[in-house]
Amino acid sequence: MVSTMAHSPALLQGYLDLSRAMKRTKLPRALSEKISLALQEWIGCELCRQAHAAGARAAGLSEDDIALARQGTSTDAREAALIGVAVRVLAEPSSLTDDDVAGLRAHGWSDRVIAEIVGLAALNLLTGAFNLLAGLEPADETSR
Repeated sequence: MVSTMAHSPALLQGYLDLSRAMKRTKLPRALSEKISLALQEWIGCELCRQAHAAGARAAGLSEDDIALARQGTSTDAREAALIGVAVRVLAEPSSLTDDDVAGLRAHGWSDRVIAEIVGLAALNLLTGAFNLLAGLEPADETSR
């Protein structure tokens, strides 16, 4: 993806900067992967879905956790609320209201984390949409 993205130095720099910045979030890696799985399921980038599933496994998530994340939810109500809003940030941002923010705060999420889900949604849209437009797909396991 990065080598293809390099056709636009501005886009590549933006991607690298946003990617680095999102590594400094307060979101635990496992939760970040859950959110990314939910977002990529909506976007439809198989390359990204596979990468985030591998990241989720590396972060200690079970196959059940991964399956639930791909459905946009979690067994943990607090996480499910954050994942649900993150998907809406991507899919229908104009539907978000002050009540959504209040609901996340009621679940104990800080304003920093609430802001960071917008960045995570933007990063996932950038990578997923780019991969789809560029025709980048996962390597065929049989060709290795």
